[in-house]
Amino acid sequence: MQHKIPVDSLGPLGEAMGQAVSKCVHCGFCLPACPTYNLLGEEMDSPRGRIILMKSVLEGELELSEALLYIDRCLGCLGCVTACPSGVPYGELLAPFRAYAQERRQRPLVEKAARTLMLNTIPYPTRFRLAASAGRLAKPLKGALPAQFQSMLGLLPDSLEDGQPLPEVIPAEGVRRARVALLAGCVQQVVAPQINRATLDVLTKNGVEVVIPRGQGCCGALAMHTGELALAQAQARVNLAAFPEDVDAILTNAAGCGSGMKEYELIFRGTELEERARAFAQRVQDVTQFLDALGLIELPELKTPFKLAYQDACHLAHAQGVTAAPRRLLAMIPNLEILPIPEAELCCGSAGTYNIEQPELARRLGERKVQNILSTGAQAVASGNIGCMVQMRTHLGNLGQALPVWHTMEVLSRAYQGWG
Repeated sequence: MQHKIPVDSLGPLGEAMGQAVSKCVHCGFCLPACPTYNLLGEEMDSPRGRIILMKSVLEGELELSEALLYIDRCLGCLGCVTACPSGVPYGELLAPFRAYAQERRQRPLVEKAARTLMLNTIPYPTRFRLAASAGRLAKPLKGALPAQFQSMLGLLPDSLEDGQPLPEVIPAEGVRRARVALLAGCVQQVVAPQINRATLDVLTKNGVEVVIPRGQGCCGALAMHTGELALAQAQARVNLAAFPEDVDAILTNAAGCGSGMKEYELIFRGTELEERARAFAQRVQDVTQFLDALGLIELPELKTPFKLAYQDACHLAHAQGVTAAPRRLLAMIPNLEILPIPEAELCCGSAGTYNIEQPELARRLGERKVQNILSTGAQAVASGNIGCMVQMRTHLGNLGQALPVWHTMEVLSRAYQGWG
């Protein structure tokens, strides 16, 4: 695609945006891979349609306000990247464009209030715990609130565990085979602390010493994907300083966080931190990717055969290209059958804050995802991202289904503990 994007005037990210636009040849392979195109059937709600809209805005041929509806409806799931034969790095256009748009747009008051609340609570576990506790008390008033706030309350769990700080260093069991640093996560520490406990259990049982840096913070993905570039950079700087270099890898057990940290090179492009951010990003791995390469010690056989559906988190499958590793790890559990999910490539509708900012589309995608999961006849579903897990659990509950939703590491930990 020929373009006249004034890349020099767009700052350090302008060149990446221009290159992403240039690679699109309008072939249409992205259309069936796009969740919103599947739902709405509109060209402008497809990746290639959005690329044209963003290009037209950047070249001054279209007003920003005319494109925002369609850009806002994009989940950023990057299913189009997996489907694209031309290798269009759609994420390197979408995220910078949202930052560009954020500086130039005026949001309605309710939308602005919802974003302010999210950005000032979700990345901070202590604040988020207080906000979630208050939100549970407000659930009876949910029907009187705007849609975004209704969605926030609907996603909250019925109860929260007391927050227990994780040790700074957890030694390996037996002979140490590796030493890693782990991102503890934000929301996950509050709504599902058992995921980190399971992760530590599996890592240490496999001879891995784990460091949990005290100075770490939010990965910055939430801010970056909502157009708050300066905030994303500030949060990333904290982690660049906090994580040690004398480890074999920096691990995450949340697909969105892993994808976010791998974008540090992009958000610091053209700055004095670009090289450091690139080196940091190259050390980031999903925990399943790391364990798959390391190799697991033998897992005990389940006493009773069990059927498990595995759901690909978009920012693990599409953004990081990790699909085989978690399946190989789960397949090592004797008597566990891994079931494929129909339309597995389509997003569940969580997508960071999408299920809050676009509640109706997120609801339709969430319902579609859980119906596909239920069609497998699985006894539980596993995934590698807390956002996906919350979304699936919410919509299963809405259907009156009590199907367990587990993290991949929880499944492995259960197996080591003699589950079944």
